[in-house]
Amino acid sequence: MELFLTTFGALFSIMNPLGTVPVFVGLSTEHSKKERAVLAFWTAVNAFIILLLSFFAGKYILSFFGITINALKIAGGLIIASSGFALLTGKFVEHKGMKRKRVEEDIQSRNEVSLTPLAIPMLAGPGTISLLITYNQEFTEIEDISIILSAIVLTILAIYLILKSAHFIVKFLGASGINALSRIIGFIVIAIGVEYIISSLSTIVATWHLA
Repeated sequence: MELFLTTFGALFSIMNPLGTVPVFVGLSTEHSKKERAVLAFWTAVNAFIILLLSFFAGKYILSFFGITINALKIAGGLIIASSGFALLTGKFVEHKGMKRKRVEEDIQSRNEVSLTPLAIPMLAGPGTISLLITYNQEFTEIEDISIILSAIVLTILAIYLILKSAHFIVKFLGASGINALSRIIGFIVIAIGVEYIISSLSTIVATWHLA
């Protein structure tokens, strides 16, 4: 249960679907309610596929480039922490490379935005991918893998429900409410990133002492 809650909490915080809500609303302003639900569904599906690929194929990418798990955790921790700082400062959208002008261009020039920019990089960015690759390396038992996959499914379900209700959430919370929640989540995300860096550095130091 602890692994499930930890994985779900980490994924939900780092992916931060609430931070994606304003972008989703901007990209689906002229859509009908049914079309917005379909867009939310395919965004969640695309994000789910990216998460699965990251979790199961990540280790082969590490092996191909000769990257150690400690190096990945430090790099991933820095990326996750930077995402947290972006949330705290209200610059999450810019941090993901989504500027207002680009959002407007996507609205006018693209019919399908569920893969990019919504699924990637808004939801499944480098921080999320590095987190899942790390989990794949640290948890190899079938039971643990099943728990992590269950947490991924629940995270994706939560993302779908949030995006499906995006227009209602914006009306209910307003920009100030979403920003306040994003800042709280940002603090948690920073803590997750710092924890990953500390744990990897501790492992490196312990290895040096044993050498």
